[in-house]
Amino acid sequence: MARTVRDARLDSRTARSSLKTQAKPYFRTLDRGLHLGYRRGETSGTWVVRVYVGAGAYRVERLGTADDRADADGVAILNFRQAQEAARKAHVKMEREGQGLPEQDGPYLVSAAMDDYVTSLEQEGRGDRTVRDTRKVLNLHVLPKLGSTHVDRLTTPQIKGWLSALAKTAPLLRTKAGKKQQHRAVDMKDEEVRRKRRAAANRVLTYFKAALNLAWRSNRALSDKAWRAVQPFKGADAARLRYLQLRECSLLVEGCADEDFRDLVQGGLHTGARYSELARLEPPDFNSDVGTLAVRRSKSGKPRHVVLTDEGRAFFAALVKRASNRALLFVQANGEPWRTSQQHRPMKAACAAAKIVPAAGFHILRHSWASHAVMNGVPLLVVARNLGHKDTRMVEKHYGHLAPSYEADAIRAGAPRFAITPTVDVAPMQAA
Repeated sequence: MARTVRDARLDSRTARSSLKTQAKPYFRTLDRGLHLGYRRGETSGTWVVRVYVGAGAYRVERLGTADDRADADGVAILNFRQAQEAARKAHVKMEREGQGLPEQDGPYLVSAAMDDYVTSLEQEGRGDRTVRDTRKVLNLHVLPKLGSTHVDRLTTPQIKGWLSALAKTAPLLRTKAGKKQQHRAVDMKDEEVRRKRRAAANRVLTYFKAALNLAWRSNRALSDKAWRAVQPFKGADAARLRYLQLRECSLLVEGCADEDFRDLVQGGLHTGARYSELARLEPPDFNSDVGTLAVRRSKSGKPRHVVLTDEGRAFFAALVKRASNRALLFVQANGEPWRTSQQHRPMKAACAAAKIVPAAGFHILRHSWASHAVMNGVPLLVVARNLGHKDTRMVEKHYGHLAPSYEADAIRAGAPRFAITPTVDVAPMQAA
């Protein structure tokens, strides 16, 4: 529960009896933007709540009668502690009304917090995929174990236990509704498999904590202490990021059996855009004058302009010329749009034709663009903006080690050379 505030003027009926009768209530701050007020009357006082609603304005509502004459019953007649609880509940109600959410009925459950978070993403205009993926992750991994728990009753050990169990669970397989959940067969003793499962658990934790933080900032949770103390697994995101060499990129394009998919692959290589972003592009999105491509709907919901090289500009100019009589820039051979997951099979076939082993997914085109841009000295901030990231953190994490650096140049110029000839056959050491 929230900490009960003390106030020598309002704590007891005896203390309040010494206050003067006035039109303006005596206010006590409970939280930022939340105040409990006491208005002295001729016989007994009244409790009111005052909430800051922005632009210098406040909303004031009556809570009930103070226990100046009669004993408190917690409903119509309230003592100082009960008035504080009523003020906090009124604050939550006002916040929900302001955000267009339904009135909260009973304790605020984790399931309600997850629903409100997804709703907030929709209201912020986040991309359809972001909203859909977030809802899917929370429904699969959070609600079954924690959905029926009161947010204010969550504990740090409970969340840590849930996170640990999640990391020890094999990846889920698509299972028909009503059937027992199926899992992919993996060796959970393998260190790389365990790392991947911890990384997956960390991603779920990020969604979970974001939803709970929204509940706390909206005054629907009394404290964020329970989940603030839970840290993600360390070293779980240390996977080596794969990218294609320039020669492999050329072979991949040549290995595309259909011209429509070959165009899509080249679009990914020239822009670093996601498959879903490419699939939504329209001919007017290409600006031939400045050599940019407008991505109007991204994963984050924010538009951006991708700067093209001269080679990329020439490719899109030719593509727009061919696509001038259709709505979308990239379409399948039958004229239909590229839809979810339809890139997997042709990408696998193109990798087989190009002898790229193991076969790569379409997203490797994005990694390849970013990796080669960084290795060629493009500033990380420029790469981040072209990819649609709000800052350089993700780029530094995945591609920072590829960037030319003073340290690397200094070591290669001045570190010792030993002129040691490698030995072909090395005899194993004898055990002592």
